[in-house]
Amino acid sequence: MSRVVAKVDLGGPLASQAEALWYDTTRWPAFIDGLHHVARIEGDWPHEGSRVVWDSHPGGRGRVMERVEAYEARSGQTLAVEDEKIRGTQRVAFRPREGGVTVALELDYELKRRRPLMAIVDLLFIRRPQRESLERTLRRFATELRDEVAENPV
Repeated sequence: MSRVVAKVDLGGPLASQAEALWYDTTRWPAFIDGLHHVARIEGDWPHEGSRVVWDSHPGGRGRVMERVEAYEARSGQTLAVEDEKIRGTQRVAFRPREGGVTVALELDYELKRRRPLMAIVDLLFIRRPQRESLERTLRRFATELRDEVAENPV
């Protein structure tokens, strides 16, 4: 299994503001890398057992399914994720700190197609783009959160 991690330190916003934005699926197209639209939500999102299915832009990940395995308010969420090429576990964590919050996103994944030398292909050609996708998501998320806090201060 491979792991990629990204994090962003946000000054000003509270962990609760960051968490509220992160779980608002209507806002996802603005910051989730590659997401075109949410196809459906099943259950009591973002709580354990619920599920979100979304579609990527053409040429992207295709249909992505995310099922909540664990959720703790003001702390984070663990998802089982699957698309056409990978399956894995994604975690988001909100860590309050003086003057802001740190949002950490990590993905543990395995490739569905197992061929000889796939570990090398993953290391050289897949892992970096996966990490960069998480980083783009967090950069866009930070921008959305800053804009929201500016428009609606607590």
